[in-house]
Amino acid sequence: MSVTIHPENIPLSQDQVEAWRGVPASIVADLQPSSLIDPAIQVRTLDAGPLHLLGRARTVSVSPPDFGGVIHVLDHAKPGEVVVIAANGETEFAMIGEILGGHLRDLGCKGVVVDGAVRDIDTLGSWEDFPVFARSITPRGPTSANDGEINASVSFGGCTIASGDLILGDRDGLVVLSPVAARDLLSDVKDKIGKEAEWVAGLKAGKNAMDVFGL
Repeated sequence: MSVTIHPENIPLSQDQVEAWRGVPASIVADLQPSSLIDPAIQVRTLDAGPLHLLGRARTVSVSPPDFGGVIHVLDHAKPGEVVVIAANGETEFAMIGEILGGHLRDLGCKGVVVDGAVRDIDTLGSWEDFPVFARSITPRGPTSANDGEINASVSFGGCTIASGDLILGDRDGLVVLSPVAARDLLSDVKDKIGKEAEWVAGLKAGKNAMDVFGL
């Protein structure tokens, strides 16, 4: 077999992506629960400060212990993208570490998310500008690099993700939105952020909680 490269989907424009800058994953998950990626896929970036992952997905499908798709995506990933490695939730073999992760970072990618394992976490997890989410960490690496797919729709943490989808993450977790959903949901997101600000202001002003939340 070999690595298959599928045609790219038409992604959101950079302006459409930037419209989501700073939006919490919790807001998206509340408004569209189907967007929530399995919370077992956790942030592995070690810095304790604020973290926000945002970018268009570049999907990779692999079958551990083979990581051929991850090698090939190095020649296809673009600045501003989040590399999504669908590894079937298998955690025995790491699919990426500091060398490949560092190259993606150098290319201008915004981060990597893995439904599987990563390694070299002291380095891979130290980059504040390149968040890493993974199901697990292991020192054991892959054993072959023959197979895989790039740009295919993949099953990832209970969601289907296509290249070009919007990936958004923070220390609460990960969500994914199709380009259509990202355009359609943005107004509701802004309304909910405004409503939450009103709740905070009402509580600080000493209003009755039942009144603040309209109960």
